[in-house]
Amino acid sequence: MVKFKLQPLYACLLACMFVAACSGQAPNEEDESTLMSYEDYFAAERAINEPDVEKKPVEITQHGETRIDNYAWLRVENWQDVLRDPGQLSDDVRSVLDTENAYYEAVTQDLEPLRKTLFEEMRARLKEDESSVPLPDGPWLYWRSFRTGGQYPIFKRKPLKAGDTQGTFDDDLEEILFDGDQESKGAEFFSIGFVAHSPDHNFIAYGVDRVGSEYYTIKVRDLKTGDDLAEAVESADRDGIAWDAQSKGFYYIERDDNQRPKWVKYHALGADPASDPVIYEEPGDDFFLSVSKSQSGAYIFITANSNTTSEVRFVRADAAIGDGSAPQLIEPRNNGVEYYVDHHDEAFYILTNADEAVNFKIVTAPVDAPARANWRDFIAHRADAYIANYTTYKDYIVWLERRDALPHLVIADYQGERHEVAVDEAAYSLGMVGGYEYDTKVLRYSYESPATPEETFDYDMASRTRSLVKRQEVPSGHDKNRYIVERFKAKAPDGAGVPVTVLRLKDTPLDGSAPTLLYGYGSYGATIPASFSTSILSLVDRGVISVIAHPRGGASLGRQWYLDGKLEKKMNTFTDFNAVADDLIARGYTAEKKIVIYGGSAGGLLVGAAVNLRPELYAGVLAAVPFVDVLNTISDGELPLTPPEWEEWGNPITSEQEYGWIRAYSPYENIAAASYPPVMATGGLTDYRVTYWEMSKWVARLRDDTNGGGPFVLRMNMGAGHAGSAARFESLDERAHLYAFALKAMGVVKKEQ
Repeated sequence: MVKFKLQPLYACLLACMFVAACSGQAPNEEDESTLMSYEDYFAAERAINEPDVEKKPVEITQHGETRIDNYAWLRVENWQDVLRDPGQLSDDVRSVLDTENAYYEAVTQDLEPLRKTLFEEMRARLKEDESSVPLPDGPWLYWRSFRTGGQYPIFKRKPLKAGDTQGTFDDDLEEILFDGDQESKGAEFFSIGFVAHSPDHNFIAYGVDRVGSEYYTIKVRDLKTGDDLAEAVESADRDGIAWDAQSKGFYYIERDDNQRPKWVKYHALGADPASDPVIYEEPGDDFFLSVSKSQSGAYIFITANSNTTSEVRFVRADAAIGDGSAPQLIEPRNNGVEYYVDHHDEAFYILTNADEAVNFKIVTAPVDAPARANWRDFIAHRADAYIANYTTYKDYIVWLERRDALPHLVIADYQGERHEVAVDEAAYSLGMVGGYEYDTKVLRYSYESPATPEETFDYDMASRTRSLVKRQEVPSGHDKNRYIVERFKAKAPDGAGVPVTVLRLKDTPLDGSAPTLLYGYGSYGATIPASFSTSILSLVDRGVISVIAHPRGGASLGRQWYLDGKLEKKMNTFTDFNAVADDLIARGYTAEKKIVIYGGSAGGLLVGAAVNLRPELYAGVLAAVPFVDVLNTISDGELPLTPPEWEEWGNPITSEQEYGWIRAYSPYENIAAASYPPVMATGGLTDYRVTYWEMSKWVARLRDDTNGGGPFVLRMNMGAGHAGSAARFESLDERAHLYAFALKAMGVVKKEQ
């Protein structure tokens, strides 16, 4: 059980540039590829006429301050319709976005050969016919795979023979349940939310999004005939489906017109979805919903949670729907108290921060009397160990805890005897691989590090032995011994130690000459794992140092680390991030104007705020679907995600003080009258999480308010949402665009001779 949910006109260029051959070394000042001065990297491109976005001043007055927004008009009145049908976008706004895309292509035209090279490198590191390790469930093994050249996964199964857990026998017995490549044909955008088989193994329910707005359509396929049932459930959420025990139907979440998960419904196979009964309706706009099944399979849980508060209801998975019984509430929501539930025998096992357990603890409660008054500690709270998620099995309970920014897998029996899975690198990622079975002694988990490809193990919890069942293949070759992974702490302005994860070549000189990509997120208590990326190697192998900052606002050092980077303490996130850059310079890793910063979504807010504070520090900014219009967005209660966000950022509508917090860092309002490095922003037209107008307004205002620098470009995906393309090679192409821009900003290219 995972705790948090927590997804034209063209101009000719005056210069053509290309990347130097990959030598595995940092650029050398005496090499013929000597870098230009920082100010010259984009000199020619600055001569290209920027888009002239029309200004239509709007006065906004809040708490006695009036500010002018020249670009508020880019938000169309029918934005909700655009989410479902991009063709509904008005011509004037579409013209702006098309012009921005044309300008991006003009400014980066010289990078096309480099983008192609990067794409081919990244693709060559992918095993195109990749396959997951099969997971047993009763008489079947289930897994997914890709075909060579395929963009989407294929979901498969085969009969399970006695003693076989890996599916190594005759492939002729495998069945294709859902073929993503076939199903996606004809769709400009296609995303698979889930493919979930029924307990009796006779059906699958699958959810797909063909627009990018994250409204999923659920259909059911009869696995005996291969045909879909007639009905289709619309406007569903990808984070909620749970089959009942009899395989007669499933629970799901329906979103309202504001993209808020509002109703938990039950769909009986063969019924008209319009008549699906509402099992639970969420009364508030500031809570999310999810449905899940206990690992034991006995209970369905309905969880309502905000960023700081949750409550859980449950029904028996074998309950008869329509008998008038309502789901039973475990404990009413209490502001600031979170709890999440799993089941074992006659008790619920509950992960909670109740009783000031900042880093969470695990308690038990009787199924027939689960209220908080009956909670009893099972795993006590520890100030030095943050419990991130957990799973119950028949004989064991397993949880992942984070200590000093590193994950640890802990296994215990129900009598309390515990042990850990051993690991041996300075920085790494550990994760439980969710399985279907409850009565098992085998825990499947994954291990990887920035230098070590993912390894999947089956761990016998009784004998405490493990077996390697899969090692990620890198077809083009990978020698982890060429790299160094480092973990240290940078000193924040107030003295806090900010964790830093570094991946670099062993022979990258530490004399301040190395270009650096500095990535961060720093919100919602999310922890960026120290995982393996085949893509980032295209930068590291060119001598770029890859760095992940773990600032406050995330939870790498526990829940308090998160609390110290939100609301009135949010500025810590941005000063922590800049402190990491300063520390890298002080250690001799890099220098001013050799660092490109990169963040997406709330990480886009991070890099937008960081560059406003220190524009002279950086060589470039990559802002993917960036949340940069924070003050206006969080002041608009009609937007889909605004009400839940008030617990993260503050409510600038009702509180002058909280308005002041956000006003002080919101990237759109705090652009400095200074020379800025080049900025590349990306967006998705059907993105409801960070709407297309945020980055569009920000880029236009960067051109207005900065004092030189740039260029400032926007690449808008006119056929996708928050995560960009869900097709794996199209996704690589999107990354190649970002990385090519970064390499140019760093100077890891030269003028063509």
